[in-house]
Amino acid sequence: METIDAIYQRRAVKQFDAGHQLTAEEETKLLEATIQSPTSFNIQHWRFVILRDPELRSKIRTDFGNDQAQMTDASLLVLMTADVKAWEKDPGRYWANAPREVADLLVGWMGPFHEGREWLQRDEAQRSIGMAMQTLMLTAKSMGYDSCPMIGFDIDEVAKLINLPEDHVMGPMVAIGKGTKDPWPKPGQLPLSELVVENSF
Repeated sequence: METIDAIYQRRAVKQFDAGHQLTAEEETKLLEATIQSPTSFNIQHWRFVILRDPELRSKIRTDFGNDQAQMTDASLLVLMTADVKAWEKDPGRYWANAPREVADLLVGWMGPFHEGREWLQRDEAQRSIGMAMQTLMLTAKSMGYDSCPMIGFDIDEVAKLINLPEDHVMGPMVAIGKGTKDPWPKPGQLPLSELVVENSF
């Protein structure tokens, strides 16, 4: 599938074939494509929590997820989280394959850019989650699967269930699988004239 087609055909699908399973190879392909997403300083903040345990998925759905069927019925349920402090955890590894002078320069900038700017650290982590989510969903579409990004769950309670580390943040979930019902028609995009600004507001 062409990239432009995947972009236009990707929709938030709510109904999935609960009996369908992705193969291990398909899951690996999805995740390996997802980590090609860009991140600031190549930090790769993302931590993908694969919610595989049926009992855990059921509990999230019934207790903390507003009874969203895709939480249990999708073939794959990925909880997007990110390590806010990844920038200070052995940062040289993010540039291990770069020329020495490039690695030294970027690693040297990493600390001063992030230190003491907790708001920026969190923003960068969430930006990384967003870019990875889009890559994940477009890759799924290109492989013939549907997806649904979800924020309709109790973040604090789910964080407890997965033992989210204190220096990590929660993002949305993404359900992936074989859709069984067409989504609603697109509700409509705002015109570019309302969205694009030339040089300044």
